[in-house]
Amino acid sequence: MESGLISVDRWRKGSQAYFLTHLHSDHTRGLSGEWSQGPLYCSRTTASLFPSRFPGFDLSLLRVVPLSSWRSLSLRSPSSGSSVRLHFMAIDAHHCPGSVMFMFRGDFGCFLYTGDFRWDCEGEDGARTTLVSAIKEFPVDILYLDNTYCNPIYSFPSRQVAAHLVADIIASHPCHDIIIGIDSLGKEDMLLLVSRLLNIKIWVWPERLRTMHLLGYQDIFTTDTSLTRVRAVPRYSFSIQTLEGLNMMCPTIGIMPSGLPWLKRPSNGVGDGKLLSGSLLTASTLPCRKQLPAGVHQFHDYMYSVHYSDHSCYEEIGEFVNLVKPKSMKGIVVSSACYVEPLYYFGRICRVSQPPELLLLRPDTAEQFRAVRIKSFSGNDETIDKEREKRLKRDGYSSFKRNKKRSRIQVKRAKISEID
Repeated sequence: MESGLISVDRWRKGSQAYFLTHLHSDHTRGLSGEWSQGPLYCSRTTASLFPSRFPGFDLSLLRVVPLSSWRSLSLRSPSSGSSVRLHFMAIDAHHCPGSVMFMFRGDFGCFLYTGDFRWDCEGEDGARTTLVSAIKEFPVDILYLDNTYCNPIYSFPSRQVAAHLVADIIASHPCHDIIIGIDSLGKEDMLLLVSRLLNIKIWVWPERLRTMHLLGYQDIFTTDTSLTRVRAVPRYSFSIQTLEGLNMMCPTIGIMPSGLPWLKRPSNGVGDGKLLSGSLLTASTLPCRKQLPAGVHQFHDYMYSVHYSDHSCYEEIGEFVNLVKPKSMKGIVVSSACYVEPLYYFGRICRVSQPPELLLLRPDTAEQFRAVRIKSFSGNDETIDKEREKRLKRDGYSSFKRNKKRSRIQVKRAKISEID
């Protein structure tokens, strides 16, 4: 595919159409209420959340893409000026509300971009049925893969099993308040199952309650702390210090649902250690306080970690790649401390030679990988020239700063276009 046609989870100018897989902040870096580079294609759920996430955004730019059906649009070749026909389809990614994978096809071949995804669907799941049907007719040339946990050290249970583990921890502490660390979007199914199993309401912060209502959950969540002892709090506020402070008022435990092991940095004799995530060390390297079920670890008197993830684990990634059987593939996560090029483990499925060693960052060698402008967690653009790439690395990507300014949410009266 020629550069300058489309961008996926990338928001700088230079493309004719933009595609958003989901609304997590690492995929929307560069989007704002003032963004207006071109039409933006996303799922219906994602579109419904836009006004609250990006106040002032021109909703007429949104194009709602239905699941599991091919759509097409006409683009213009930047080099020749000739018409280019692009066919695309959205497939449920099972990551968070509104998340989708995008399949693109045309004269350039067929690409599949997973975005973040969890491939734990079984049986007659719509996403699996759609994908199997699509790849049978249009074999995938390049797979852009969520390789967050593309490492054999990562193995965790299904989300339903993990949610039951969370409920069991809560039930085993009947006299404790409970706090659960979550993000601003995602893990709703876990909270819903916990609520149903224990017949309780769950407290969330006001902005999160607004999101729950937009998603259609009206009666389970509350901002009234007197109605429940279980609170879902922002992940960034979840810490040992917070738990210790809460325990000075009443018995409280914390539960962190995450696919990553949570480890404790040595304190060097000064104060308490801090929790870290993302280490290659497994949870078994730390002593547990007591015998616990598989998938549950206790790293502090007040803190539990449960292996609940909205990303595919290594085994699920392997199953997915074996199903798709792309001619080649590229991981979309390039800044993780445990990054492994997917071809290292799964290149045999693509019928390519296995790399001789684990490489933290494998340089692109195929021009096709640069054709679709894609997002990466490090924030750099796969189509920038080598000099700009070197400068960004030297500066440590200092130009990317989070805008903390809050503004009143104003839902703009504009039509959100449907894709015919």
